[in-house]
Amino acid sequence: MTLLPTIKQLLSMEAVGQSVTVRGWVRTKRETKQAVFLEVNDGSCLSNIQCVLDSFLRQNQSTNESILRLSTGASVEIIGELVPSPAKGQRVEVKCQQLKLIGEAPPERYPLQKKAHSLEFLREIAHLRVRTNTFAAVARVRNRMAFAIHQFFQERGFYYIHTPIITTSDAEGAGAMFQVTSLDLEALSKSGTPIDYEKDFFGKKAFLTVSGQLNVETYCQALSRVYTFGPTFRAENSNTTRHLAEFWMIEPEMAFAHLDDNIALATEFIQYLVAIALQDCAEDIAFFDQRIQPGLRESLERIVKTSFTRMSYTEAIRELEDSNAVFEFKPYWGCDLQSEHEKFLTEKVAGGPVVVTDYPKEIKAFYMKQNEDGKTVAAMDVLVPRFGEIIGGSEREWRLDLLEKRMEELGLAKEPYQWYLDLRRYGSTPHSGFGLGFERLLLYITGMTNIRDVIPFPRAPRQADF
Repeated sequence: MTLLPTIKQLLSMEAVGQSVTVRGWVRTKRETKQAVFLEVNDGSCLSNIQCVLDSFLRQNQSTNESILRLSTGASVEIIGELVPSPAKGQRVEVKCQQLKLIGEAPPERYPLQKKAHSLEFLREIAHLRVRTNTFAAVARVRNRMAFAIHQFFQERGFYYIHTPIITTSDAEGAGAMFQVTSLDLEALSKSGTPIDYEKDFFGKKAFLTVSGQLNVETYCQALSRVYTFGPTFRAENSNTTRHLAEFWMIEPEMAFAHLDDNIALATEFIQYLVAIALQDCAEDIAFFDQRIQPGLRESLERIVKTSFTRMSYTEAIRELEDSNAVFEFKPYWGCDLQSEHEKFLTEKVAGGPVVVTDYPKEIKAFYMKQNEDGKTVAAMDVLVPRFGEIIGGSEREWRLDLLEKRMEELGLAKEPYQWYLDLRRYGSTPHSGFGLGFERLLLYITGMTNIRDVIPFPRAPRQADF
């Protein structure tokens, strides 16, 4: 099978005078006495291609019947000649010679008749919203960023590892996990029979993973540079604009790497991805800049060119406390930085991206390397203007005695983590890594404001319909 050129390819081809075939969906239909003008889009780019049906074609009965049934959303096949366009804003158009109506979209029922719909309304029809300019642009950027992530790590000698979706350990220690079971819980509840997980599929409680990090560390201790990029799950009953129950995480891990190496990789990673988006998704970024987030392009360009300011958590708290700014959440040493604090540090203090290091150990995960002061860990968060935290990571605690002691302090049972502790028993190395939520990256690059709008099928409390 030979694939026909997409509309994106047709619009950039030097093929004026050639016969072409256009397949796509009608965006608009405009009729005059002399001609019918169809704007057709196939999703390959933001731009439509104009197809012109002159009055001669309308004399054909079957063609005329098809034209009458054409409306926004209908799928069509048009064969014609690619000609220079006299219309403003388009280089070429198609002079239609044959028209085939493939699939109708009756205007009285098709929900995307208007040119503008609220994002809230479109979330209710997630199966159709990608046909709008906004969500098609999000999908194209998401595709390019996913590919760029693999390019970045493959070019730097990292190996892609598929980590498990089903797990029996909680990487974050948060406990907000979706349980996986083959037991008939409804029948057990009705009978009053106690749940015996030894009879379950895995012989113990199992869950959907909240992170691939702990698993990918096992391969880090053999292959040196690895990363995982896959779905993760959180059962937090949160309805904020920045939380999902199912989302994708990028988590690289490097052996023989310390916090400085981790920071260098993370900042290079962000700048690489933003530069790719600006270059390869220019049309879509321009759309977001115009329709969604004015000034978006300029802010992204600044990230690529700007050095990242580095400060410790203690220095960051001092800046916040000395600022006399009014915050909803008062900053103090030991608090978790809120979005308002992160934006203040990037936009008011540093005037650009910031890397905050050495957080109090009480607000960070058990696996982070403990600093010599006994109070902080070798953690780092990358903060960017307009958004706040976009990457979180750390040097990992690779010393067995200190890791076990920290687990005891937090009341974590060692039994489920024996395999993880083995990595510290046999040939342990200093190692570091970080996590980047893919959807949060897309929020930042597109300027969209709700995380449910940058994933094809959002999963959130009471939302799993599509």
